[in-house]
Amino acid sequence: MSQYLAPLNDMKFQLFDVWQVQQHWQEVPALAEQLEPETAEAILQEAAKICEQQIAPLSQQADMTGVQLHDGVVTTPEHYQANYRAWCEGGWAGFSGDPEYGGMGMPKVLSMMLDEMMCSADIAFSLYPGLTAGACVTLQQYATDEVKALYLPKLYSGEWSATMCLTESHAGSDLGLMRSKAEPQQDGSYRISGSKIFITAGEHDLTENIIHLVLAKLPDAPAGSRGISLFIVPKLIPDAAGNPGQRNALHCGSIEHKMGIHASATCVMNFDGATGYLLGEPHKGLAAMFTMMNYERLAMGSQGLGAAERAWQNALAYAHDRLQGRITERDANKAEPIIRHPDVQRMLHTIQSLNEAGRSFSTWVALQLDKAKYSGDEQGQQLANLLTPIAKAFMTDLGLECTVHAQQVFGGHGYIKEWGMEQLVRDVRIAQIYEGTNGIQAADFMLRKVAGDKGAVLLALFAEIEHWLDAANPQHQQLAAYLQRSSVLTQSLLQRAAENKALLADYAYEFMTLNGYLLYGYMWLKQVDALERAEIAIETKHQKQQMADFYFKRILPRAEALLLIMQE
Repeated sequence: MSQYLAPLNDMKFQLFDVWQVQQHWQEVPALAEQLEPETAEAILQEAAKICEQQIAPLSQQADMTGVQLHDGVVTTPEHYQANYRAWCEGGWAGFSGDPEYGGMGMPKVLSMMLDEMMCSADIAFSLYPGLTAGACVTLQQYATDEVKALYLPKLYSGEWSATMCLTESHAGSDLGLMRSKAEPQQDGSYRISGSKIFITAGEHDLTENIIHLVLAKLPDAPAGSRGISLFIVPKLIPDAAGNPGQRNALHCGSIEHKMGIHASATCVMNFDGATGYLLGEPHKGLAAMFTMMNYERLAMGSQGLGAAERAWQNALAYAHDRLQGRITERDANKAEPIIRHPDVQRMLHTIQSLNEAGRSFSTWVALQLDKAKYSGDEQGQQLANLLTPIAKAFMTDLGLECTVHAQQVFGGHGYIKEWGMEQLVRDVRIAQIYEGTNGIQAADFMLRKVAGDKGAVLLALFAEIEHWLDAANPQHQQLAAYLQRSSVLTQSLLQRAAENKALLADYAYEFMTLNGYLLYGYMWLKQVDALERAEIAIETKHQKQQMADFYFKRILPRAEALLLIMQE
């Protein structure tokens, strides 16, 4: 059975030593009044308790039980009921929500770590509150005050949950092909008709109501994606008092039987003239829904990291306990722990070096979002926009790589269900696919984010990093050389694309991955720099330096091949 302990010490190190988020909190009145490092540590400790003690121990049971559909009713594993109540009673459902409507108003740097712990504990369970949190972001930005007052308090409390309904059987990433219709009614509502697939938490037994955010087309809609509108379609239509009332004309037609996340209800949702309400402006629904999707894409990175962290913890423990083979000839009849085998060390160091860089990276991205939200920092928003595709795609690619490495450490036992490693591999695999496949994320990074501003934000970031680097430090100079070559490559690709329009799309995935490795290198140098001021154990400092050395010796050189692929 796989175990989990939240990496609280490293989380605190990333927050307060590497990125020194407390300095930003002190500059923001809304945060300074309620957040100090001690308060944040206490919050993370409380979140760790429920993840470690209540959710994680039953994740394998949830995987084996899965969800069941009978007569349109979806039931989740029995223990999910108690776990969900405990989660909501702790206020975690509205952790980052607007305090005006009952949320806790916590910054993104803390909610990202909450996401990681939840995903380590049970990715399938994390999706129920996770989708709701993303929907709340969209409602907060696009709903009227009246609609916010009706829905947000119930969603923040966890009494209600929410979904996003985009995909149709014939229209996956190309949403402009969707057929769902919205017919205006005299009372200002709309009749929503159509079928959506792959709807996470589309139907379940954890909340008294489910609020669907549905993309559909009005009768006068322009062709393609520019003709999509967004609608609020509740399972139970709220009555005059705001309580769940009449059952809406929608139902779950079936649930998907998946490779992993078995306890997450992935539904086919049929809307048969269901009552819906326009959210935002007509024909502007895709932009509104992308607010939620971008939130979820950052959460996908947490899925990759969360699964890899739990996998690493269990592989490390197993490697210390498992006696197999001999490294020395001191005693030919005595097996040694496999932790002493060089290849096992390679795999464990690979996972640890990528996980700790990923945790630093997600904290950095979240801090940019906090700066944009609380301080109106335009540069922070630009940087977050640039880095979101990397957070989603690169971190989930590495999540699968790392869980496979961890499974390999177990040898044949890693292929057996009881150890829990194969579940982590299966569960994390979906993160590379949903919320926009990683190939689409790479295209978004290259074509929209980089080519869209002719590389301005990316090249400015490289210049800022190079300015920070120390010319006397070999690892700093190793990264500086890669950044310089990548800067030249970026400009070359943009110039060459003028004559070959397919070039950028052709190299998008390699380009995104290259930048991921370079930025992870920056994360390691920032961590090493923070060791001088961090009040942490000497052993931890030694391990950090060891992992930084490993990354620069064994991982960062992957960038060399990627540069060679894309050079002229």
